[in-house]
Amino acid sequence: MPSTTPKQTANKPAHEIRLNGIRCTIWKNETPKGPRYNSTFERNFLDGQEWKTSESFGRDDLLTLSFVATEALRWIVEQKQPQQPTV
Repeated sequence: MPSTTPKQTANKPAHEIRLNGIRCTIWKNETPKGPRYNSTFERNFLDGQEWKTSESFGRDDLLTLSFVATEALRWIVEQKQPQQPTV
């Protein structure tokens, strides 16, 4: 199972996006001007029989990383949109 860093265990992520071993975790921070979002990225990989994580990305990871970052941006922008009434 992938590990998490100690500073991230206190807060629950607002959202996560995973694709091909790359994960973006989106964190919500309340500020006087409203919510702000930050994101962290990591790559999960199997080392023998143990899952590990890395914040380093190789050439073959970059396209997936770019797609995951784009989806993270899309999600964050959607959070800032006023809710449309349902008909």
